[in-house]
Amino acid sequence: MKKHQNIKLLKRFLPYYKKYKWILVFDLFCAALTTVCELILPMIVREITGAASETMTLTASLIIRCAVLYIVLRIIDTAANYYMSSIGHIMGTKIETDMRHDFFAHLQKLSFSYYDNTKIGSLMSRITSDLFDVTEFAHHCPEEFFIAGIKIICAFVILCSMSIPLTLLTFSVVPPMVVVLMSFNRKMKEGFRDSRKQIGELNSQIEDSLLGIRVVKSFANEKIEQRKFDSGNEKFLSIKKRVYHLMGGFHSSTRLFDGIMYITVITAGGFFMLAEKISAPDYIAYVMFVSTLITSIRRIVEFAEQFQRGMTGIERFSEIMDTEPEIVDRQNAEKLTDVKGEVKFSDVSFSYETEKKKVLAHVNLTVRAGESIALVGPSGGGKTTLCSLIPRFYDVTEGKILVDGKDIKDVTLASLRNNIGVVAQDVYLFSGSVKENIAYGNENASDEEIIEAARLAGAHDFILSLPDGYDTYVGERGVKLSGGQKQRISIARVFLKNPPILILDEATSALDNESEKLVQASLEKLAKGRTTFTIAHRLTTIRNADRILVLTENGIEEEGSHTELVEKGGLYSELYKLYSEL
Repeated sequence: MKKHQNIKLLKRFLPYYKKYKWILVFDLFCAALTTVCELILPMIVREITGAASETMTLTASLIIRCAVLYIVLRIIDTAANYYMSSIGHIMGTKIETDMRHDFFAHLQKLSFSYYDNTKIGSLMSRITSDLFDVTEFAHHCPEEFFIAGIKIICAFVILCSMSIPLTLLTFSVVPPMVVVLMSFNRKMKEGFRDSRKQIGELNSQIEDSLLGIRVVKSFANEKIEQRKFDSGNEKFLSIKKRVYHLMGGFHSSTRLFDGIMYITVITAGGFFMLAEKISAPDYIAYVMFVSTLITSIRRIVEFAEQFQRGMTGIERFSEIMDTEPEIVDRQNAEKLTDVKGEVKFSDVSFSYETEKKKVLAHVNLTVRAGESIALVGPSGGGKTTLCSLIPRFYDVTEGKILVDGKDIKDVTLASLRNNIGVVAQDVYLFSGSVKENIAYGNENASDEEIIEAARLAGAHDFILSLPDGYDTYVGERGVKLSGGQKQRISIARVFLKNPPILILDEATSALDNESEKLVQASLEKLAKGRTTFTIAHRLTTIRNADRILVLTENGIEEEGSHTELVEKGGLYSELYKLYSEL
């Protein structure tokens, strides 16, 4: 099962060599040259000792020719090693870069539901440290196995030419050695997998703690965070200790079998020489070849640790790459163009995978182009979920949603989302300048268009008051700006995008009264002429909406203008009175 799994992982990895096949071929050619250089040395020694002991024809000329040959071989070996160490490693790094590109591109395709259940720190561990191990694997794996294969085969043939019985006796040590080491290998791979998993958990815990550092300090809970970190850190230590015990057993077993092979050659070879079944020059060459053979086996054994790290990295890479995005374009999806903004919900139901209960059940709603719709109601009624279905952040469980009469599943995701702007309560600003964050709405926008978008959002004046104006660094997640400032930058971003459909998800609920007024004025400018869905808890901000929908777990319970719903005396009226009394 493990062997089959390794073959499957290798098949998944091999296509990454395709772009660099000629580099790989020449790298293996250099590996062959270094191997030949190494194998010729015992033959040179055999030639010299044979000439000295048997025929007594050893001359200065023979010694010099052998020395010159060895020097030439060493020059070739040095050049080949340089190529392997430099260009070979660069090839491995390029493969790592390609894999990281594919990994990140795949992460961009995965749906919201995947990120709802996945720790970001774990993904960061996979895209960095795991793939670094793959780099070493990509470079050394073909080399090491190729070199070992040449050495073992050539050494076996040459040794058999000297003494078949002694060679068979020597190689009899190899099968038990392979069995023992493979057992350690299997356990080491499991340990490396556990280690990678735990470091991902640790990264997630660190990220969670540091991103929430203000909450930690406000509750003076540094000790709690330290305890949580220490717990994960100790678990990582225990896993690493287990891995290193296995590594110790692995390397010790290797040295033990090395010794058994050496003592076999020395003892049995001595008796063979005593019985005149092998000559003294052959015996010396034999011992040197066995030394080369053992060195080769040791290198493979030592590489096995790196091999297992690499296979673990490929395995964790494949786990993510094999995760299929839930929301993708249909085969014949068309681009959504010339959008007017009519949105229709036709018998729409939705439930999350982890929940059996439907969040929305059989919702029917038609919103005219340019109409302003407000969604209110108790928490858990499905307001945000309803709006998240329009850009296909999640797919409907039943029914369908149409934009300008077209089923949103029949149009490309990019064209659908390019026509929808979202302003959320939890504003996310990227680490960078104010200008870069506004330009996120349209990467091709000119400076004049960026400034105009900021003016429309009511952000231009405060931006100019910042230390570097539009080039001011906002900090990670916009930490250097106030809530109102961040919100107005996010509104400027949507102004620049200029979408016909707008979703405002409690965009002012986290702001103070002064900031709320400024942001509300910006939102009213933004919503003008667009089909707008507004989710609001502050009911005073939606009194001018064309229609207000009261959404509960039972569906749309009430519908009408602010005045109509207040006069009706139903749920909306109660909510409005309750809010007015606050």
